[in-house]
Amino acid sequence: MLKSIIILIILSLCIGTGAWLIFIWTVRRGDFDDVEGPKYRMLDDDEDDSSSSTNKPGDKE
Repeated sequence: MLKSIIILIILSLCIGTGAWLIFIWTVRRGDFDDVEGPKYRMLDDDEDDSSSSTNKPGDKE
C-alpha cells in the first residue's frame, strides 16, 4: 500500500512538472502576450487588401 502511494506521488509530481514546463514554454513563445487583439482585429477595415473584389457583399450593382 505504501509503495503504491509513493509511486502515485512521484507520478503526480512528474505530470505537474511537465505541465509547468509547457506553460513556461508557451509564455516564452509569446502566446499570452496579446489576448485581446484578435477579437478586435476582425473589426478593422483593411482597405489595402488586394484579394477583395470591387463589389462588396452589401453593395448594389
